[in-house]
Amino acid sequence: MMKKSLLAASALALAVSAGSALAADLPSKKAAPLLPPPPPPAVWTGFYVGLNAGYTWDESSSVAVSSGSIAPFNPIVGIAGSGLLGTSIDGFIGGGQIGYNYQFANAFVAGVEADIQGVAGSNSGTSSVAAFGPLTSTISASKSIDYLGTVRGRLGYLITPSLLVYGTGGLAYGQANLSSSVFQAVGGLVGTSSSAFSDTRVGWAAGGGVEWLFLPKWSAKVEYLYYDLGTVSTSSVISFTGIPTPVATTSSSARFNGHVVRAGVNYHFNLFSPAAAPVVAKY
Repeated sequence: MMKKSLLAASALALAVSAGSALAADLPSKKAAPLLPPPPPPAVWTGFYVGLNAGYTWDESSSVAVSSGSIAPFNPIVGIAGSGLLGTSIDGFIGGGQIGYNYQFANAFVAGVEADIQGVAGSNSGTSSVAAFGPLTSTISASKSIDYLGTVRGRLGYLITPSLLVYGTGGLAYGQANLSSSVFQAVGGLVGTSSSAFSDTRVGWAAGGGVEWLFLPKWSAKVEYLYYDLGTVSTSSVISFTGIPTPVATTSSSARFNGHVVRAGVNYHFNLFSPAAAPVVAKY
């Protein structure tokens, strides 16, 4: 009986020893350290509104005034009423914009944007005085833009999830103002002519820029635009006191085109929350 008890005790000791050795050989499972989730990708899809400010300057800095005498009057009247006057439209520009972006193929953004800006300090006037024998002639002209707006498409590429480089182009419109006058005097006679244009002109604009999404719903941009509203022309006649019929015809023309450099900030009404973005952008 004693012998059986010793054998049973030895078998139990061997089993416990073997179990301990097997447990020591098994790989230990340690809890994986908790890592913060990766930052969500920037999602550009959605509507946005914003403000902008910058500077604009003229590309075509002149007003052409041309006059022609009506027979049988002296052709000097027409020659004296002609000239090319240097003018310029430049000043600070500021306003707002609204638009929509659509992000596709991970790194591309397409959209449309409309904006309107007022132009401060754009009035430009000039005059010239010349004497042709007994005839003195003064020619004056001015041109300005009260406001400038665009409706443009945009197409850009995301260098990083938050940095967009884009090109843009589309329609441009603005309030163009042009006026000219001719004043002549010879002996006791005085001749005058004046004409003016003030209306909305429609043309085109193109350019490009960089936009940075510095917060989930806020972005800042720097942008350049070239605009062309075409050529404006006006016409009138030169009439002298004491002479019942016009002495000469006169016309003026100027092109309204130029450059805009501006910075802006946008608030984005994202259609998709960045935290729930279904697609991870790859760069």
